[in-house]
Amino acid sequence: MTEESHAIDALPEGRLSGRQLFADLVRQAIATAAREGWPRLVLCDADFADWPLGEREVVASLNAWSARGRSLQLLAREYGVLRQQHPRFVQWRVTWSHLVEAQACPSASADDLPSVLWSPAWTLQRMDTLRCTLVASRSAERRVALQEQVQQWWHRATPAFPASTLGL
Repeated sequence: MTEESHAIDALPEGRLSGRQLFADLVRQAIATAAREGWPRLVLCDADFADWPLGEREVVASLNAWSARGRSLQLLAREYGVLRQQHPRFVQWRVTWSHLVEAQACPSASADDLPSVLWSPAWTLQRMDTLRCTLVASRSAERRVALQEQVQQWWHRATPAFPASTLGL
């Protein structure tokens, strides 16, 4: 077994619960993405309020992950909370704007838009944001289904969360 397969194997599978566990798994997944060189990440949430995206450790992992050929898709209902709560992530987004596509779907209700971290190797979906019940999986079928679900919302969304705002 290679070192890379050990990293992905460290990410859990199955039904899980807990707000702290959710944040820990987001941290662990982004660190694993950096170590294993996952080419693509998709982060989807109504507002990313519960995500640890602005933490030094997470931004350091994103910096390590960032490279030519990588891409990050962000999909949210709105980005106000993200801008306020995660200034380090906002600055990272400015630096790496060529890797990031962000869209907003303000017509979606907070409950309709899925809360998902998707990668080509592993997925994490928060099924219930209030109780913070999660499903983590390496299943190809689940990855495809989640990717299709997020992409349906993506096609209804419009560009948002620009790296810079132009104006006078």
